[in-house]
Amino acid sequence: MKLIASHNGLEATRLAWEKIQQSVNLLEAIVDGVKLVEDDPDEVTVGYGGLPDEHGEVTLDAAVMDGRTHRGGSIIGLREVRHVSQVALCLMQQSRRVMLQGEGAYEFARAAGFTTENLLSEKSRKLWRLWKRTYQANVEWLPAADTEENRRLHKILGEMYRHPAGTVHVAGQDAEKDLACCTSTSGHCFKTKGRVGDTPIFGAGLYVDNDYGTCGSIGHGEANLLNCSSFHAVQLMGQGLSPRDAGMAVLKQAAKHAPPFELDDRGRANFDLQLFLLAKDGTHAGVCLRGDWKIAISDENGSRLEACEPLYDPA
Repeated sequence: MKLIASHNGLEATRLAWEKIQQSVNLLEAIVDGVKLVEDDPDEVTVGYGGLPDEHGEVTLDAAVMDGRTHRGGSIIGLREVRHVSQVALCLMQQSRRVMLQGEGAYEFARAAGFTTENLLSEKSRKLWRLWKRTYQANVEWLPAADTEENRRLHKILGEMYRHPAGTVHVAGQDAEKDLACCTSTSGHCFKTKGRVGDTPIFGAGLYVDNDYGTCGSIGHGEANLLNCSSFHAVQLMGQGLSPRDAGMAVLKQAAKHAPPFELDDRGRANFDLQLFLLAKDGTHAGVCLRGDWKIAISDENGSRLEACEPLYDPA
């Protein structure tokens, strides 16, 4: 039995592990863990307090997939409901549909009994307004004042643009060797209204085949979409590659296909991708294009963070 997650999902894996020990269904336990991250206002890329689109509206995406039944649920562009992962699970459990977006997703969530609220926290509101006054300064807005608070917020904005790898992904395998996964996000910070990333798209942001393994992807969503990263990685594990080798092969493909405007001065992809892989035999891996990202793990040895292996050397 094992749970893995993106760097921000350590507590999610810990809770999911505990839930499974209490005989909670694997996917439901994973979603319970993801809800912890969706509730955290300091995690500005997921759930309540997630950074909004360019117009200041927070919209959430999530998907779940169950290896045992090979079914899934996906919600795109949901407003005013923080536990978008639970809405995706509800869609899978209660309907014949696989994917709902926008107003349809909102109406489904309301009909299913989910409460609504303003998802824009004060912190995220201030970051959005500062972004407008920084990146649209002298066009529509006057530059923001040089205050201690704004300097702190500018630092957060800088990190978001240097490392736009938000989103939380959690996957697991139970004692029966069944696999499941979930991914949740508020999308790219200050995204173009209507933009859809990889998170809610099966085969891009997540995928599971109960005979092979599971993979979740976070980072540059457009690259994941164009390379079907998660599906490809799972198929490679099905062909006998280890999680590490499968992940590296997918990263190399995504980097090879990077367009000219997404290359650095060394001809390398200038975006980041992270893949979190769990094979049917219980082995796992976290890989990334660059950086010192982590993979979270909970198993019989406890809960911990391990380093993801980068494709590019740090030099």
